[in-house]
Amino acid sequence: MGMRALLGWFLSAAMMLAASAASAHPHVSVAVTSELLYAPDGAVTGIRHAWTFDDAFSANAVQGLRGEATGAYTREELAPLAQTEVESLKNNAYFTFLRVKERLPIAEPVDYFFDYKDDHLTLHFTLPLKTPVKAKFLHLTIFDRSFFIDFRLANEHPLKLVGAPAGCEVWLRRSMGNDRDRKLVQEASEDTFKEGGANVAVGLLFGVPIEVECP
Repeated sequence: MGMRALLGWFLSAAMMLAASAASAHPHVSVAVTSELLYAPDGAVTGIRHAWTFDDAFSANAVQGLRGEATGAYTREELAPLAQTEVESLKNNAYFTFLRVKERLPIAEPVDYFFDYKDDHLTLHFTLPLKTPVKAKFLHLTIFDRSFFIDFRLANEHPLKLVGAPAGCEVWLRRSMGNDRDRKLVQEASEDTFKEGGANVAVGLLFGVPIEVECP
């Protein structure tokens, strides 16, 4: 069961209670923390993500698991969910767009697992580059074009550099959209997000470009 499938039950129930709220994009909110991984020679080898899902998604995802009575879930218990999740993310290129001059191809995810803390699921996974690359400038954006999922960078240190050469710096750029735009999108009809609708690619507005510059 992938991210969108997992939401099926929750959205159906929510629509009966608050149809207007349930019908609005986005349906999932994710707080993003990432690490850009470097080899000793200064080449970028991949990116390690930690994505924390909103409480509604998290509560629905763990329903029926053994730890539900205590609110404590082991990594082993959450392993099938993590496996399903990374498989579903593949269909959307893991929502991860890493570029130098062109987009860098990434390999299958490794070291993936879920943990559960303070009523939130966090998905940890690493995306290796198919070919490590040395670059003075590198661009990273994490977003869902359809805005079904609202990816927001963590407030503190959303991108860390692990093993980077001395002098490398991280720059966060402004997204094209702001909180006012988010509100307008949330109030829009669901039909506008369908193929051919005005909001079919509205997620492009809310991706926050991250730039890494090295000497």
